[in-house]
Amino acid sequence: MILRRSFLAQRPFLRTMATSPPKVIHFGPYEVTDQVGLSSTVFYNTPLCYCLVNIKPILPGHVLVIPYRPVPRLTDLTPAEVFDLFSTVQKVQKMLAMNYFKHGDEVGKLEDGSFNVALQDGPEAGQTVAHVHCHIIPRSKDTSGEGDGIYDRLQGEEGNVGGGLWDTKRPIPIGKFPKIEDADRKPRDPEVMNREAAFFREQMKSVELGEFFRNVARSPF
Repeated sequence: MILRRSFLAQRPFLRTMATSPPKVIHFGPYEVTDQVGLSSTVFYNTPLCYCLVNIKPILPGHVLVIPYRPVPRLTDLTPAEVFDLFSTVQKVQKMLAMNYFKHGDEVGKLEDGSFNVALQDGPEAGQTVAHVHCHIIPRSKDTSGEGDGIYDRLQGEEGNVGGGLWDTKRPIPIGKFPKIEDADRKPRDPEVMNREAAFFREQMKSVELGEFFRNVARSPF
């Protein structure tokens, strides 16, 4: 029984679920908790990073995973932050697959679709906010035809998350792909984003519970 309690106490599920986000959340130099209700659009958090719905998603389900510490480059992250960031990316992929790769009433599986996972590491790569952030874009069977064109959109105006919401001066991507003009494409309504985040929040609980019980089942104790 002592061993069993020790095993449960070490589960990341318990530590993560007990962690509260900081009162002030920054994306680069911008305090995102103070703008368009963005604190309600954070749908998942860990001790070191948080997940955000996108104000101008390239495809449905396009979200961001962002470390709390506002550093510009992937190499600026500590090993613990790197592990936490990409472990969270994997969890979010599972959640998105459940919902965007569905067949009728059946829960979607990872093998039923694909993902673009993109991290623009520096301005020459198209980064417009000097804060590490990872894009996750689910690609169901009916969206897979675009192929690498998705990267053109990430490098252009559609992927300009800094210009899309937080920076009124609209930083311009300077990566190798041409900028895509998209002046008619409007940011989503905050209430729509809040509803999406609330749904994703509940779905992430299912992912956490599933991982927890799989770990319990594999435990030798």
